[in-house]
Amino acid sequence: MSTVFKALNPKPATLQFPCKQCGAVLKYAPGTTHLLCEHCGTENTIELRGGRIEEYDLKQALQQLTQTHTETASPSIHCNECGAGFQFEAKNHAGECPFCGAPIVAATTQIKPIQPKSLLPFGIDEDTARRRFQAWIRGLWFAPNAVKKYARSDTKLSGVYLPFWTFDSHTATHYSGERGDVYYVQERVQVVRNNQVVTETRQVPKIRWTPVSGHVQRFFDDVLVGASNSLPRKILDALQPWDLHALIPYDENYLSGFRSEYYQVELADGFDLARQVMDNQIYLDICRDIGGDHQRIHQVSTHHSDTTYKHCLLPVWSAAFRYQDKSYRFVINGRTGKVQGERPYSIWKIAFASLGALLLAAGIYYYLEQSGALDNPQGKPMTIQPYPYRQAPGIYR
Repeated sequence: MSTVFKALNPKPATLQFPCKQCGAVLKYAPGTTHLLCEHCGTENTIELRGGRIEEYDLKQALQQLTQTHTETASPSIHCNECGAGFQFEAKNHAGECPFCGAPIVAATTQIKPIQPKSLLPFGIDEDTARRRFQAWIRGLWFAPNAVKKYARSDTKLSGVYLPFWTFDSHTATHYSGERGDVYYVQERVQVVRNNQVVTETRQVPKIRWTPVSGHVQRFFDDVLVGASNSLPRKILDALQPWDLHALIPYDENYLSGFRSEYYQVELADGFDLARQVMDNQIYLDICRDIGGDHQRIHQVSTHHSDTTYKHCLLPVWSAAFRYQDKSYRFVINGRTGKVQGERPYSIWKIAFASLGALLLAAGIYYYLEQSGALDNPQGKPMTIQPYPYRQAPGIYR
């Protein structure tokens, strides 16, 4: 396993992709393997870069990071189309010239010591993404009527490649805790039935706890962690799954016409987040290993080995809409069209729905009462039949 570190280059390096026919700057056409000229319609094929998608040693990378230089300031960008000089927003390394709109891709080596080595190209275009958003917003429950108008609007979407980390790790975990098995005892209790006090026998569940300890192992493959702070983590996580098996070697051609971000979540912090995901799965593994009806986990010790990472770029369509002076963001998975985002709720719709549910429940109760279904036939005392008691396994920490 090699390293992806390169010395930070203070000299600006920008890429633009001219049309072979008319010289205009080309943009990547989502879902294809070519760049498209919006002026003359010429398609320039992107040559497939060879090589496999590598995993890199995490321990080695973290050691090297402590020895590298700190990040430099955002480099100056030179547009070959209009000659203007400017700077991208600090988190971006690809976008458009603010003066002529030409797409530009800057080298990532100028800011970050770790460069992306793979990416997933956009699989759906802006029109398809907009239709997915419109269907999503139309299907929102309890959304204000004013929000539904965005399902009919031509909201401008922004295509952006977001940075992600993936982590692989072999884990070995030793644990100690307790196994809880449910058993039943009979208890006699007095209850009131038809204005009479009667004695009933009930089956009451109890839990027998037994000390346990053990060992579980699991290999985690491609635990994905968003490395951008532009969106809430719950939205980034909800965009999964991604077809990471389709990752291709990093190629700036696919960034032309889109924004692309540097990672803002550092490698060590990214692994801390990945470890939380792994720990949650390990706890479930421990529960299954303990068995029984309930589990208490007292101590857990996990060892990670052969831990590796990748830095990749994944595509999303992004936009926002405003409602009552508040902005709501949403994103669309640029491969699958899956939509996730923030949304407002209509208090009135929720209130009317709650009132309707209460009225329905009251109506059902009234009908049953009038029909006599709630009465005790022949005035006989009711007995409670024993029933199998089983509660979903719980984790007690």
